[in-house]
This record gives sequence, C-alpha cells and structure tokens, in this order.
Amino acid sequence: MNKKHTLIVGAGPAAIQTAVAVANTWKGDVSIANRNGSYSEKVHQTLERNGNTITALAREWPSLSGTVNISRFYRRLESVEDRFETIILCVPNYSYGEVIKSLNITNLKRVKTILLLSAGIGSNQLVSELVNLSSQRIEVISLSNYFAATKFSQGELFSAYTKAVKKRVYLASNIKGSDMTAIRQLLEGAGIDAVVKEKPINAECRNITTYVHPPFFINDFSLNEILSEKRSLKSLYKLYPEGPITPESIRTMVWLWKEISTLVEELGGEPINLLQFLNDDNYPVHEESISRSDIDHFPYFEPAEQEYLLYIRYASILIDPFSIPDENGSYFDFSKVPYPQISERESGEWVLPRIPFEDYQHLKSISRLGMEKGVHMPLTVELIHLFEEKVLEWQLEKGRGIKGLDLTETGERKVNT
Repeated sequence: MNKKHTLIVGAGPAAIQTAVAVANTWKGDVSIANRNGSYSEKVHQTLERNGNTITALAREWPSLSGTVNISRFYRRLESVEDRFETIILCVPNYSYGEVIKSLNITNLKRVKTILLLSAGIGSNQLVSELVNLSSQRIEVISLSNYFAATKFSQGELFSAYTKAVKKRVYLASNIKGSDMTAIRQLLEGAGIDAVVKEKPINAECRNITTYVHPPFFINDFSLNEILSEKRSLKSLYKLYPEGPITPESIRTMVWLWKEISTLVEELGGEPINLLQFLNDDNYPVHEESISRSDIDHFPYFEPAEQEYLLYIRYASILIDPFSIPDENGSYFDFSKVPYPQISERESGEWVLPRIPFEDYQHLKSISRLGMEKGVHMPLTVELIHLFEEKVLEWQLEKGRGIKGLDLTETGERKVNT
C-alpha cells in the first residue's frame, strides 16, 4: 500500500482524527476534501486562518495525537487532483456512491487503495463496482466501524478530541490475500485489535450499531424524544420508562438480527453470534449474570430464550458492572446517555441527529440489498416506514422541513418544504 499521498474525504471530527493518525503513522502527505457547500467554505476559511493546521488530542493514545499541516484542502470533490495513491472515506456509508461519483474516480489514475472507514453491509461491493468501471484495478478495504469516539474540541473546527478507542476493528479487502500491514499498523498503534477477515461482508456485518440502534431508537418512545423541542430527560440505554428498552424492543432486536443474518449468508458471509459480539467485542457482563455457555450457544436457542438473555444483558449494564463502587456503594451509571434531539441551525434548517438518521439510511441500504438478493426483510421495512411516518407527522405538525430528508421513493411522501 503506497502511503506517500493520502486523501481524507470528509471534514468532521472522525476525518480530523484519521488525518492526524495517518500523518503520524504513515509519515506521508495528507490532504482533505469535502463536498461543496457552506460548511466547506467555513472549513476553508478556518484552515486559511490556521495555516492549514489541524489538531487531535487523545491523551492515552500518542499515535492519535498531534498537530499536522495538511497539504491541500479541496472545497469541492470534483476539484480533487490526480496525485493520491490512497483515499480514505470518512463520510457516512450511505453517501459512498455519491462521493465516488463526485470524485470522478476514472480521472484519478494514481489511486491504488480506497479505505472505507465505517462500511455498512454491501458497501465494499457498491464501491468496488463503481471504481472498477475504470481501467485501473483499485483495492477497496472495509473497516467494520470507525475506530474511536471523537468530537470537535468545544465546537472548534479542526481540533478533535478522542475520548475512547474501539477494542477491536475488523477489516477486509476486495482483493484476496491483500497485504494490509499499513492499516493494521494504523489501528494497532492505538492499541486496537485489527482482525483481518477473508471477505468484506464478514467485516461489514460486525458493526454493532446495525443491530442495536434501530430497535432501540426507531420506535415511538425514542422518536418522540428525538423529535421533541423540549430537552429530553430520558436515556438511550435505560429500561422503560427511563429509556426505550422493553421486551418488545428486545424482540425487535432479535428478529432484525435474524433478517440481517439471512442477508449476510446470501452475500456469502458468516452471520455474527449477537450476544457473543455484544459481550466480547463491546462490553462484557459478569458470568453470574450470563454464563459463558449461554453466550457461546446463543444462536441455537429458541427466540424467547434469546430475547430473555438479551434483556438480562442490557439490565446487567445499566451500571458499569466492572466499575469501582463509590463510598455509598453506587456503581458508575453506564446507561445514562442523553438522547440527541432535533435542532435548528442558524440558517433556519432543521437537522436530525445522527442517531437515528444514519441508522435509518443504513436500513434503507440493507433493504435495497435484500430486495436485489431476494431476501424477505419485513421487519427492516417496517422500521423504515415507522421512521418516515413519525418524521412526516412532525413536519406536518410544525410546517417545517428537515435538511437532507426527501421521502419521494416508492410512494413515500416528500418532507422537505
């Protein structure tokens, strides 16, 4: 993998953190490109004032920290020059197709590798089909998810703060036997276990938000909180009535996992053991709560038992079970994560938070892929329709449009004003 010139596509916190990590680890030039618009212009002005410097702070991970001079900033994807060997897409996976087309990839003859920072199911297949319409053979590598939890530092553009990194990230290439040493170095330098899978689908299906976010955050309870203009006092991961976790939302999680597993198998992949993945790759519980045997044999149980075990799992992490109790014997309140809510920008545009907007977009991609492959996914479709109905109700009640949401396909109604 050639590391002399790397282009980061995107200008959010994850893009800034990735750019600094790449500059630190690969030692080559790094440039950034973003889609044309008012945000790109704001970024351009900020970079000019800062002398093209960006900063990332990650106190526990030196390879992710530092101040870096970027070589170029492109305000439009269409203006990217033919000088990059590696492109890293740090944008939501539902926009990959639009981004690849805007980059005019057939004119970028030097590109050898495209890295998908947070691929969704089917992302590698889509991007591979688009880039390899050209004469050159481009390697497309999928990461199961972005490797950290990163935000802008106190809202400052081009100053990113990383508070946590993933325990494990999966990666896979569309080229069999690919040498992914450089990407493994990038991840392992921050203490992340980089696990190479044989097929992209086996990396792409190992993003836990695919299975957890839709059942918890696309339902009446959560959407009422998200679409409220009053500050929500509920929490993302608490049991009802403090949060969205009910036997019904857990049942939805089990059946969504089953539908996605069927699609993964149809795509030639290996479905995950959902409980094992939650426990071993994300956050564990004590064996007194769920036995190792129950975790390992989870896929073979009847649905009712699977639902029971998942409910126990989420009840067991209402507090951090491995935290040190305080002087009153209280453990850290792990599940008290506030709901992100709809907000109005200075321009007057109303914007949905990433949760659940990106989850909705991902469900739409999965549903389309299911239709192409002849996989029946009724629950996935039901979740999509529920999201659209609730957003449309909000729009009709408020008489306002929502940025980036246009429900015009397959009989759906438009919600932009």
